[in-house]
Amino acid sequence: MSDETSEGARGFSRRRVLQGAAAVGVAAWIPFEQIPAAHSALPTPPSFPSGISLFQQSYMNWSGGIAVDGVWTCTPNNPADVVTLANWARANGWRLRAKGSSHNWSPLSLAVDGSDASKVVLVDTKTKLTAISVDTSTSRVRVQTGATMLAMMTALESNGLGITASPAPGDLTVGGVLAIDGHGTAVPKAGEVKPTGHTYGSISNLVQQITAVVWNAATSSYVLRTYSRNDVEAGALMAHVGRSFITEVVLQAGANQRLRCQSWFNIPATELFANSTSGRTFASYLNSAGRVEAIWFPFTSNPWLKVWSVAPSKPLLSRQVNSPYNYSFSDNLPQSIFDLSAQIVSSNPANTPSFGDLNYNIVAAGLVTTLTYDIWGWSKNLLLYVRPSTLRVTANGYAIVCKRADVQRVIQEFTFRYSTRLNDYRNQGKFPMNGPVEIRVTGLDKPGDVGATRSPQLSALRPRPDHPEWDCAVWLDILTLPGTPYADVFYAEMEQWIYSNYASYADVRPEWSKGWGYTASGAWTSGPVIDTTVPKTFRAGYPVNDNWDSGRAMLDILDPARVFSSAFVDRLLL
Repeated sequence: MSDETSEGARGFSRRRVLQGAAAVGVAAWIPFEQIPAAHSALPTPPSFPSGISLFQQSYMNWSGGIAVDGVWTCTPNNPADVVTLANWARANGWRLRAKGSSHNWSPLSLAVDGSDASKVVLVDTKTKLTAISVDTSTSRVRVQTGATMLAMMTALESNGLGITASPAPGDLTVGGVLAIDGHGTAVPKAGEVKPTGHTYGSISNLVQQITAVVWNAATSSYVLRTYSRNDVEAGALMAHVGRSFITEVVLQAGANQRLRCQSWFNIPATELFANSTSGRTFASYLNSAGRVEAIWFPFTSNPWLKVWSVAPSKPLLSRQVNSPYNYSFSDNLPQSIFDLSAQIVSSNPANTPSFGDLNYNIVAAGLVTTLTYDIWGWSKNLLLYVRPSTLRVTANGYAIVCKRADVQRVIQEFTFRYSTRLNDYRNQGKFPMNGPVEIRVTGLDKPGDVGATRSPQLSALRPRPDHPEWDCAVWLDILTLPGTPYADVFYAEMEQWIYSNYASYADVRPEWSKGWGYTASGAWTSGPVIDTTVPKTFRAGYPVNDNWDSGRAMLDILDPARVFSSAFVDRLLL
């Protein structure tokens, strides 16, 4: 996702330089120096609570599109400290933003230009709010929200438990994943019966209990309060889009599964994405395995197709793996990738087709030389495959909620439009997209999957009561290097087409953590999309006491001072 404004308006700002650094290497991602409050040249936040470490540290999100110098940051020792911080912030007119891995593109924490950072304290959850305990009698895990997905899934695995799908990066914090209804890729294969405790929806749909820092009107103070999954408050909290502070959750799990992941790089896009009911189509793999991802580099013929299947016993030709992150060729890229990416952004966008070919060839060769084209192991080791050392790109994202029978149609229409417009731009000497298209398919957040009755109100995977036939979501992401010329114009055009094209037979929802709401000035700049289109899709088909507006109102009741908000979240949840 991109937050670029026009080149003329912005010039070569410090943030532009940081974006370039993120594009060409991982050196820009060495942890930032912490300046203790006692040594800071700037005035410290007034009357800041003692006993809580306070320091200044630069903030940068995943793509480098949001980079802010010297943001006040603190490290609470426990959940009670977060309560203390909330009451301090309210009394002094400051705001708190939870800070995990910052693996996010959208301005949910800080504004793109950093304009709202002067009276914000980022609350580091990843250092000390990391406790995890597993209850094998209920197949549930109690986890503080600063724990990483890798740590939680490792604890589950040690106790014979697992989850069906998860986001690919293991460094994400549980709190960050829940805030934006983080997801993987999974639907039931043909004839598959859902195992007890599992869901094909987002991680938010696994919530059984949720503890948040909320306002207590009786005491006129913020307190810790725990809600069960079916409490009305939980509906708003399970995917709160950065509008609350969750300290701990209890998630449902199920019996761990062994998975096999086979990679294919010899299937033409014209066949995989065809408008057809026969051949090696995306839908055919979905029916046979249920867990599919396609990664398609621009101007290349064949996507990288990954197909996961449940396999209790090791298939004869599979290689067993005992740890995650098995695609080393995508995490430790050759210098040629960084050199070419820098040239594309700075001076020679016509190299984009060569860049696509280079990426494809690295994948094809890497799968063979590392023997990872057919791997088998416990779910964690196959579901987590993206390290922070991978190439940093910007991404937009949408969920197309539709019928399972329409998945191939959704994908065919999208890929045809995307490739057609990409070639149109190429004929004009413009190359706005130099990263891959990524396509995944998930189930929806059906509360009955985990014995509940209430679904996350703001989740992109929330089922539509008036369209029970819409039973899955196709996730469409388009990636490009930060700072690529014409990217935002292309994204805006594709977004308009996506909303228009699927309106007759599906629903379109934004992927909260990525780019959406585009104009030529960048992501999150379209007033009609932010103010009208997005809220409308979370109102349509839902009762007035259980929709976008009631969820927003509940978040205001739980935090009337908007201590846990940001400039963008204020606009979104006005």
